[in-house]
This record gives sequence, structure tokens and C-alpha cells, in this order.
Amino acid sequence: MTDLSSLPLREGLRGQSPYGAPQLDVPFMLNTNENTHPVPPEVAEAVVARVAQVAGGLNRYPDREFTRLRESLAGYLGHGLTAAHVWAANGSNEVLQQILQAFGGPRRSVLSFLPSYSMYPLLAAGTDTAFVDGGRAADHTLSAEHAAAMVREHRPNLVFLASPNNPTGTALGLDVIEAVYTAQARNEAEGGPGAMVVVDEAYAEFALDGTPSALTLLEGRERLIVTRTMSKAFALAGARLGYLAADPAVADALRLVRLPYHLSSVTQATAIAALEHVETLLETVADIKAQRDRIVARLRELGLDPAVSDSNFVFFGHLEDAHAVWEALLERGVLVRDVGIPHHLRVTAGTEEETTAFLTALEEALAAGAR
Repeated sequence: MTDLSSLPLREGLRGQSPYGAPQLDVPFMLNTNENTHPVPPEVAEAVVARVAQVAGGLNRYPDREFTRLRESLAGYLGHGLTAAHVWAANGSNEVLQQILQAFGGPRRSVLSFLPSYSMYPLLAAGTDTAFVDGGRAADHTLSAEHAAAMVREHRPNLVFLASPNNPTGTALGLDVIEAVYTAQARNEAEGGPGAMVVVDEAYAEFALDGTPSALTLLEGRERLIVTRTMSKAFALAGARLGYLAADPAVADALRLVRLPYHLSSVTQATAIAALEHVETLLETVADIKAQRDRIVARLRELGLDPAVSDSNFVFFGHLEDAHAVWEALLERGVLVRDVGIPHHLRVTAGTEEETTAFLTALEEALAAGAR
């Protein structure tokens, strides 16, 4: 037997830790931002039926272009998009990885603004792309002026913008995305690298009323990419299907790096069946948003500081010892996420029962002195 340190790892991977959230056997798992509502029976039956249709042909490779799935995704997104504007992979993480494989790599860089999705630096390291942290304000917000200034200063090849952001849950104003896009265009006009601007909208369906999507900015911006997932609002985290919308040339670029037949026939059938039942699947979104808003209101009453959330989770602070509160909640059967930001925790908004369990456990923990 050997250990990792004795293997000839690439230098960029030495000292790295793999991504992972605790998977513990507790009654209330509210740490990974899943849609905790089960897949509705009629959708599960539709998935089974469609998978059964393709099962007899599993001796053959799947449709390499997954054309029907791209057509279905384009129809769901709207905004005049067609199949040519859409690409998909095994979860939005693989979509982001393919983007980095195509546009990143050695002697190239990706700029993002931490705290944000913790996979961004790991995906960069895995593709030998330098990761640059542009930082945020003390309250974790990101202004158009700061974002554009960082693009002008660092001249990256890619920019990753999470909206809503993870772990804070807040959406970006379109002015931030427009400012970043304009800044990268100015860099290119001055002889520097332009940048692919990626807006990660994994939680877009949970946005507050009136929050616009970056999909509205796609027309005329060939360097803009909007990524989405079916893991969250669609309650299909186990199916692993992420996708993007962009200029058709972006999909052509990703065809150069994707693995052969990367989307299985089973994955394609599952996603198509789900998209045929969009209204049923998304019925839980309103319930989740109501529980999210309930959490925010109660946390404020408890003297804590929850961020405004456009997502299916709540990031909250004003804790003296966040990890002690995390442990106190776990002792009461509730698993939330310690994201490593001092004085803050993050909790998924689940069912009414799960929300009640979390709030009750938190009140007990605070009353017992954990704060």
C-alpha cells in the first residue's frame, strides 16, 4: 500500500482536498441544498416508462448529440433559444469542467469572487487553470464597479459569476454581469485576452419575484454563458444533468473536449421525461420559497443575521461560534453546512416539517448557550 504523497501528482494538485459535504445518517439533512421533496409519483412513473423504452437498446451507444434533450431544454428556457444554443453534461459541474477544458488550461486563468461556490478553485486546479480570487465586500456583496475593476486588473481568460451566489444565496444585478462583460471586451480591444463570462444560475428557479436572469443578456454576447442544473428545482440531484445556454459556437467548442457519448441513454431518457412534466416537478418550488422566507423571518427574530436569499437555502451570521452551533444542531438530528466562514452557517430550506425541526433545534441550541 502507498499513500497520496508518494504518487507523482501534478504540482497544482498537491495539498488539495477533494470536494465533499458530510453525509451522515441523521433525521434532517439540510446541508447540500438538495430539493428535499421526493420526485412526484407520476414523474417517477414517467421516468421508469421512458427508461424502459431505451433499455433494450443499451447495447448501442447513446445519441452523441442528445438532440431531443437539447430541444426540450431550449423549450423550457425560452428566450428564443434553440437546440443549437444548448449543451448538457453530467451535472453542471461537468459543464463547468468542459468550459475550463476548452477555454482554460496552462498559462490561462479564471477569475471569481470568493466566498462563492467551493468547486470553482477545484475545477480550476483539475484543468491546470490559475484561479484568481477577486474578493467581495465585507458583507459578501459584489458591485459592478469592483467586479469590472478586477477583470481589468487581472485580465483573465474566464470569469465565473454565481447568481444566486453559493453560499450567500443572493443574486447578482444584471449591471454586474454587463460590467464584467464590457470590461473583458475592453481588455480584448486593447490587445489582451478577452474572457468567457460564465453565469452559474444553479438556483435560478428559486429567485425572488422580479429577479432577472442572465438569459436576458445572451443576445449579441458570444462570450456569455449561462449554466443551469436539474439537480435543485427539478429534484433530480441523483440523475446528474446540468446544461448551459450560449452562442452556438460555445457548444462547438465543448464538442472538442467532451468524452465520447458522455450522456448515457438512461440520463437522456430521465431528463426528457422530467421536462415533459415541468409543471408538476416545479410545484414544490413555491413551497420551498415559503419555507426559506419563514427561516429568514424567524432568524431575524432570534437576533441572527440572515442574508437576502434568491435560492433554496439561507446563509446566516451573527454567531459567536458557528461550529459549536453546528454541533449543537447535529446533536438534535439536524445537519446544516459549516461553510468555513467565521460566524456563519448555511441551511437548506426543505419541507415544512424539516424547517420546523431546524428552527426548533436552533432555538434549543441558542437557549442552551450555543451561539
